[in-house]
Amino acid sequence: MVHRLGGQGFAPGLLEDLEPVLPAASWSVYRTGHRCKPTLFMSASRGVPDTTQDCWWAYLSGPYRSDRTWGRSFDEVPLAAPETRLCHVTATEVEGEHRARVYEAHGVAERVSVVEYESDGSVFAVNFYRHQHQRAFSDRQISAFESVAPVLLALTRKHIDLSHPQAPAAAPWHEATGADLAQALALPVDAALAPLAADGLPVLRMRLVRLQAELTDRELDVCARLLQGMTHEGIATDLGLSVPTVKTYRNRAFARLGIHFRNELFARVLGG
Repeated sequence: MVHRLGGQGFAPGLLEDLEPVLPAASWSVYRTGHRCKPTLFMSASRGVPDTTQDCWWAYLSGPYRSDRTWGRSFDEVPLAAPETRLCHVTATEVEGEHRARVYEAHGVAERVSVVEYESDGSVFAVNFYRHQHQRAFSDRQISAFESVAPVLLALTRKHIDLSHPQAPAAAPWHEATGADLAQALALPVDAALAPLAADGLPVLRMRLVRLQAELTDRELDVCARLLQGMTHEGIATDLGLSVPTVKTYRNRAFARLGIHFRNELFARVLGG
């Protein structure tokens, strides 16, 4: 594994190297929590279609905010110093929405992780997943994984340092309108926006999360329905809310996205 550090083959190669110890079908390394921007650093699969990116976006579409699989709540007081633990869960132990969107939807049956609870309350996690076609991890395999977990944690952090140099500041976003985008695509406005209306709500929520991970569940609910072409009255009826409450969620979401009008929302999602 050391020879792969900093190279493109590190993520897929590590699964192969670890197979004699823990025969996982996929793995991921990410940071999550209420006090940080959720970040997926790397992921890969072996012997199965690689759906790790899809799992990540499904996780960000809502479940990450209430994830209780780490042994402590993100709302707890941050630790005085970083602390490392081993976490092991099966899909049946994961709560409803999280289990349905991430585990069941992608054939994941079990996860074993080495986790570092950071001083700001966030979690840095190195996760390995068994898929449904595989046998359950044995006690012997989990014990063997525990023995190499500190090395895996150090290797992944070192690889991130080598392969993720400080990124330059992002160029300012040009807030194009729906008409601007349609003109660039040489399409009428209605034709340019039609694909969004055909997408299901989960897909639209994931598109929105990719733009702004801090959108709340209700803000995602409202914006996804706006993208489907629903009116404020229709959204209020669908969600069981009052129209003023729907507009409040819309305004909060637009503020997070740095926009002011519905056509800008369409442009941001189409452009993203």
